[in-house]
Amino acid sequence: MINVPSIPLEEYKERIIKVQKNMKEEGFDLLLSYGNEAEPQFCRYFSGYWPSFETAGVLIPVEGEPMLLIGPESFTYASDRTKIPTVKLLKAFRESSEPEYPGKKLDTFNTVIDEMWGDKPIKRFGVAGLPLMTIGVYEALAEALKKYNVKIEKADEVVSKVRMIKTENELKCMRAAAEITRKTFDYVLENVKVGMTEQQVVGLALGKMHELGAERESYPLWVLTGQGSNQAISRPRNKAIQKGDLTFMQIGARVDGYASTIGRAVVFGKATEEQKSLIEAGYKAQELAIGMLKAGVPACEIAKKHIENVTALGYGDWLLYGPFHGNGTMEGEAPWIETTSDYLLEENMTFCADIFLGSNEKGIGLRVEDVVCVTKDGAENLTNYPRKLFEIDR
Repeated sequence: MINVPSIPLEEYKERIIKVQKNMKEEGFDLLLSYGNEAEPQFCRYFSGYWPSFETAGVLIPVEGEPMLLIGPESFTYASDRTKIPTVKLLKAFRESSEPEYPGKKLDTFNTVIDEMWGDKPIKRFGVAGLPLMTIGVYEALAEALKKYNVKIEKADEVVSKVRMIKTENELKCMRAAAEITRKTFDYVLENVKVGMTEQQVVGLALGKMHELGAERESYPLWVLTGQGSNQAISRPRNKAIQKGDLTFMQIGARVDGYASTIGRAVVFGKATEEQKSLIEAGYKAQELAIGMLKAGVPACEIAKKHIENVTALGYGDWLLYGPFHGNGTMEGEAPWIETTSDYLLEENMTFCADIFLGSNEKGIGLRVEDVVCVTKDGAENLTNYPRKLFEIDR
């Protein structure tokens, strides 16, 4: 077994206590923290369980013990991973092909709520991860709650307020993920060459990060070369790297649920002045943005200044979004730092310093990205990958 850090059981228990405190303050009696295969964070944060094919949730009462709710096929898998002893199988969480499981005895939202809450009135019922919830699950839950004459309410923030401030154990996982990501990026740069497809380059990264101890990638990795590299979110194509291409690489490893990422542009051959200018602007914008991070600073002021900086660098019309988004159990999680953000930065908030510059007119772009942690005096750059002109001549 490769020696990587993990979140101890006691910390999972502490998370339940913290969110119950938030629930009490907000008046929620019950909260369902819901997740799926692509975005498991709300479920996994409390249970350690990452659903596959099916969906899942953690049902949390304002006082008492939680339940892990899973689909009909995953009991042995969930039992091997869960930090929550009570596991219930619900048809509502089945896979999207909707098998019926005839003859299999399954729980429903009614039975698990009755077991947990009984006939007491429910003042408020919240769902964290509500934007992820399928209509089938939503309708089944809404029908069960008719008995209590209560509606489903979005409660993402009740959980996010706990998740936004990272503990030392979480930071250990993030630092380990960052180290694996750095070494993986090094390996890709040492082995990538003209003629490789974007998909083949992603294959280099995936193989290496798993060899180094990553649980999985942080997100579906991508590499974009030449025309079409102005895609802010993408997937790799069966397109070969050509000599002279500006290629941007987006690579991130995950350790015990915690994500990391590095984004850098690479030129295959000698960079043109236009390519150099774009890369230098991305680096300068990121350097200036990270330099503004500090506990107590208004988030909106950082975003406003970032727009000013990028505009002064000559790339204002290449901007798509703010300079930072949250990072932790997802590579992209709450909160974002935008001009409309109304909160102050706090110590141990973690972000992706994510500078995307793309031109629809030219069809090219890049992303400069690293993971950072806010401190009382500034920011710790967890990935801290070199900001230099990467030119590869092979």
